[in-house]
Amino acid sequence: MARRSTDRPFLMARKIAVHGQMNRSKSTQTSHLPCANAFFCTLGEQFAATNGKNRGKMRKETKKVNVRSAFIIDNSTHRDESIYRNSFLQKICGVTNRDETQLEPMMLSDPIDCFPDRERCAVHYVCNMMQIFSLKLAKVPVITSSVQLYGYIAVRDCLDSLLNYIFNRSRDDPITVQQGSLIEMTGPKRGITMTSPVLVEFDMRIRKGEQEEDDLQLIDGAIDCELTTPSRPSTNRINGDCGAVDITLARVPGAVEATIDVVISKVQSGFNLSLSSFVFAGGSHQGIELFCGIIGEPCGLTRRYVIAVEMGSWMYLKFNVGQKGSDMMMIWNVIAASKQPSMDVPVDR
Repeated sequence: MARRSTDRPFLMARKIAVHGQMNRSKSTQTSHLPCANAFFCTLGEQFAATNGKNRGKMRKETKKVNVRSAFIIDNSTHRDESIYRNSFLQKICGVTNRDETQLEPMMLSDPIDCFPDRERCAVHYVCNMMQIFSLKLAKVPVITSSVQLYGYIAVRDCLDSLLNYIFNRSRDDPITVQQGSLIEMTGPKRGITMTSPVLVEFDMRIRKGEQEEDDLQLIDGAIDCELTTPSRPSTNRINGDCGAVDITLARVPGAVEATIDVVISKVQSGFNLSLSSFVFAGGSHQGIELFCGIIGEPCGLTRRYVIAVEMGSWMYLKFNVGQKGSDMMMIWNVIAASKQPSMDVPVDR
């Protein structure tokens, strides 16, 4: 790697932490954490699917593009408050609790409750986790150059049953997206455990005018992801009344939580930065777009990035830097181990 000069941007990726339920024993137990409630153990058996008013035709179209149509849980829409009147969802899932999860990432980076000790720990294990690779605006009701999206997509798992946002934007802060392009994810806040089924809630709208009543409902409802979710990433299309969103996800067996924290420590002139992570899933490495934007001054990126990584596999970080019409790509790799690595990554121009 070439030396860093004073007139070139310098990236420092710190706290690229790979941790979680750490595999310090040979036990095959999937998790030491109990289910928060009975919902996650019975989710798939209790819910019926709904086709929606105009979703039959959309499902036929979905089959043509090699994605599966997601089955939306009956009576799970938010705008008409059906989800809050659904007795099963209300009692077992706690959907009336709109609080965000307070659990943070990196909670097991330095555990103090190992038994009998840190070197022979029989308490903290790897577990099945969910990884969401991308969100994509698959369909909009009219042909237009771009639309403004707001609302949220969140998951509930057995750790606390509270909302763990994957995407969350207010009406005053929408994101502009074109049909067929990726929707920038704002989460998750922490890793998503999949020792039991996971509920995915969503309520997204297209901003059309000055008043909220003029907006179009993109998708609204909830779906469940079973323990049989494939370990190979698969795309599910969530069809709504005014469009569709594709969500690509996978179950990562024997996983730990990795946290990526990137700090731009020195900038001489502005540059474009694209940051992606590649993790091993379903027999091959799959990409996750983490950040894409312009860097004009030293800063930390917008958030910490939390990723599920199979224990013992490699996680690759791809930095793509563009400046004055030229591009440079660098790939950095980290192995999933129980200790937390930290590194400085110089990027020469």
